[in-house]
Amino acid sequence: MLPMLVFVAVVCGLVLRRMSQEERIQLFRKIIQLTGQTAISARDALTRTAPGCDEFSAVLRARTRWTVITPAIIAGFVAVHILMRLNATGDFDEQLLLEWGASVGPLTTNAEWSRLASAMFVHRGWMHLIADTAGLLMAGALIERVVGRAAFTLIFAASGLLAGLWSLAAHPISVSAGAAGAVFGAYGLLAATTVWGFAQRSPLTIPVAALRRVWPGAAVFVIYHVATEGFVSESMRAGLLVGLLGGLVLVARVSVAKPPMGRVCATTVATFAVLIAFAVPLRGIADVPAAIARVIDVETRTAALYDAKADRFKRGNLSAEQLAAIAEGISAEVRDSRQTLAALRNVPTEHGPLWKETSEFLRLREDSWRLRVKALREGRMQTLHQASVKEFEAMRVFEKVEKLRAG
Repeated sequence: MLPMLVFVAVVCGLVLRRMSQEERIQLFRKIIQLTGQTAISARDALTRTAPGCDEFSAVLRARTRWTVITPAIIAGFVAVHILMRLNATGDFDEQLLLEWGASVGPLTTNAEWSRLASAMFVHRGWMHLIADTAGLLMAGALIERVVGRAAFTLIFAASGLLAGLWSLAAHPISVSAGAAGAVFGAYGLLAATTVWGFAQRSPLTIPVAALRRVWPGAAVFVIYHVATEGFVSESMRAGLLVGLLGGLVLVARVSVAKPPMGRVCATTVATFAVLIAFAVPLRGIADVPAAIARVIDVETRTAALYDAKADRFKRGNLSAEQLAAIAEGISAEVRDSRQTLAALRNVPTEHGPLWKETSEFLRLREDSWRLRVKALREGRMQTLHQASVKEFEAMRVFEKVEKLRAG
């Protein structure tokens, strides 16, 4: 994007340079005028009453005069994204997303469950942010006023959290960010409210003309997420399911009144129970890459240490027993790494081959160090040759480990 911005800036600079001062002034006046007209048009589009919805709008204003939650959520989206941009020192990559609260199995399921909530406010780029904002803006403002702030907040949060858990279960090592599940939950709630409204006709039945104002933003939102996540993604299924079921429970008499707080509280308790039931089996997803990184660090460090000491041994500055003691210490460290890796539970399927090859490498490497210790203490060349063979086999497996990490 940066090269494109530089190119556009250069072209604009060349165009402005060829213009006279009067032409530049006229151009800037037109830009200011067009910006003002666009702002006014956007404001009117958001605030004006749709044709044929006068009675519905009047009743809606009497029920919930102002939307609060939807603008606050969108403001949170924008604020977090701008702060991410301002504080980014490198590429806008997955590591940056994780630093700002995105969700990934090995982190979220190991005492960082708050990432399920924070991930909803982290976006991968401007297009992701625009899609989620467009999807929530009109739909959220409408449904929040119909069902009330408490019910809307509950469904939005529950949909986002369950979608995050569903995504963890399906793709435990993928970084999850954005509010797609929560926004789909708002659509599910809107659908349930519309169904109840047509079943119980009243001035608060959402008219078709009001629903037409929702579809442009919904189209942008759905097209973006279908293009990036697939036609029926985890966020779509989880969000719509929570929104529909929660809506059918909460807004059964929405034409008469907003859902009572007692029902909202009871639904909140039930929702948390469901979330906990989904979360418990996902606890402790193994962070295999981090464990492998520690194994490689041990191998690099201990191999360099032994080579340095072996060089001193060859020069006669170190005895065989002293070198054997060093090799024995390295063998113990490799054994500890092997036991730590074997103790990992809930290893993601995608990391199974990496975990298996690393375990095999550590087994062979431990054998090579054990044989080397024995050879140094007994002074047997045959045992030293066996240690070298084991080390060669271990290094061949180590090459596979590095290829799997890179791939």
